[in-house]
Amino acid sequence: MKHYGSSLLLALVSATICVDDASAFVPTKIQTQRTLSLNAKAEEVDCLVIGGGISGSTLAHNLDRSGANILLAEARDYLGGNVKSHKTEDGFIWEEGPNSYATQPSIVRIACELGIEDQLVFADESLPPWVNHNGKLHPLPKGLGGKGPKGQLELVFGRNGVLKFALVGDLLSWPGRIRAGIGAFLGHAPPPEGKEETIREWVTRILGEEVFLRCIDPFVSGVYAGNPETLSMQAALPKINRIERIAYSIDWNKFGAIFYGGLKRQVELTKERKADPPNPEWPEFEYGNPGSFKEGLSTLPNAIEKNLKDRIRLEWKVTKIERSKSGEGYTATFETPDGKKTVNAKTLVSTAPAHALADVLAPIMPESKDIFQKIRKEVDRIGIYHPPVAAVTVAYPKSAFKDVELDNGFGNLQDLPGFGSLNPRTEGVRTLGTLWSSSLFPGRAPKDYNLLLNYIGGSRDVGIKDLSEEEVIAEVDKGCRQVLLKDDAPPPKVLGMKLWPTAIPQYELGHLELLGELEKAESKLPGLWVCGNYRSGVAFPDCVTYGYEHAKVVKSFLDTTSSTSDAKEAAKVA
Repeated sequence: MKHYGSSLLLALVSATICVDDASAFVPTKIQTQRTLSLNAKAEEVDCLVIGGGISGSTLAHNLDRSGANILLAEARDYLGGNVKSHKTEDGFIWEEGPNSYATQPSIVRIACELGIEDQLVFADESLPPWVNHNGKLHPLPKGLGGKGPKGQLELVFGRNGVLKFALVGDLLSWPGRIRAGIGAFLGHAPPPEGKEETIREWVTRILGEEVFLRCIDPFVSGVYAGNPETLSMQAALPKINRIERIAYSIDWNKFGAIFYGGLKRQVELTKERKADPPNPEWPEFEYGNPGSFKEGLSTLPNAIEKNLKDRIRLEWKVTKIERSKSGEGYTATFETPDGKKTVNAKTLVSTAPAHALADVLAPIMPESKDIFQKIRKEVDRIGIYHPPVAAVTVAYPKSAFKDVELDNGFGNLQDLPGFGSLNPRTEGVRTLGTLWSSSLFPGRAPKDYNLLLNYIGGSRDVGIKDLSEEEVIAEVDKGCRQVLLKDDAPPPKVLGMKLWPTAIPQYELGHLELLGELEKAESKLPGLWVCGNYRSGVAFPDCVTYGYEHAKVVKSFLDTTSSTSDAKEAAKVA
């Protein structure tokens, strides 16, 4: 998220809607792996990484660069997890999962390391996200791409800034604007003691019910496919949640007006980034600006696959993890196309989904079943919930879109000048949000078409998993017609429909407590880490950053263990 300084609202709505390889679009199997895996003897490695999603594959890449002897095992036949890009013969590039990332140094760094920095693409910073309300699209406040003080002034006073949104925009009613202004600039009720707040409770307490319903609710649906009435504010949006604490830390800001906390945090961020600037040899980028690669997000895992080569094992499904017979390190057992295989590792990192781990970890972590299958009374749930989400990509001729001029000088709707559109639950549109893919990045569609990636389902619409592909596509088409298209628009050109039955993990009430229990159990098992997007963040950059930072933790452990072993051997000789 890019702009913390102006207000909580701006920080939330300026985020990219995201659910966290070079020229090929669907990664292919490594041809050598079956021959290598025929060896019945257990392989010996410094670190075994289980799970080849973005977290696991970037972790493996960084460990490999550090000199560690690694093996990356993935149950599917490709790397990347939910990241899957495609290209059609008639010129469409589309995604089965997430569509973009909010740019961070970790992504630019790994692109340069893999030699794919020339494939990076970034969206036009001036284009806003839009909210569908009362039959009209409303732009959410956003700067126009100015840097430094100019950018902050744009964000407040520009043609699509906060001031215009508050005084002229018609997304919020006057009572709603006044209530939000009081919370942002004057103060609000203090947080309840001893109670974990949901996102709805937090936003309503600070900015009011209307801001929640028309701005934050659709944002949460678009990012988490979740229910803000069960999602924990502290767990799901920790960076926003901390702005309130920062606001109260200002001596004269006795009632915690959130604007000043955001402003103070923006100053801190500016200082932090100046103290640790990006490598001057990297391509220029703006923090938080939506980005991708010229031929889709799969460019990254494909490049990692090409680089790691025979250190990858695809279609390896882990069935058991236990202590090595030597008592040091771990042994993992896998089901593979060539039968049962085992790997002995000094260290082991699992980035597999939480719902797949309880039985696998049981031999070494007896608490795992209680942790991952815990009954969570706060939200009437068992364990960490992964709701179903369908990603549906469709295209329509530009002439099929409504011929209307959009607010704040952004132009005609037929040109789709923006990141995408969000649908509050109050509007009766089943689609959670629609990304305007062909407007975000160049070359995504033929010039006479607009390409749309729609997300539908989530924790408040689990019935999506019971619909046929045709029924899901029909619901998406209906939503597009309600919000974007003319009455006589032709049927959609369907590029792809992918149902993810267990999609984004939900950071619901009690999530942090559950992770605390996992951390406690993990502390008893040196050299083993149970991680993943249910722990380190769901966004694409969260996963890439995790891969970079956790590689340093693993390498430090390996180096320390090696030094200790050498000392013991030396003592024996002496």
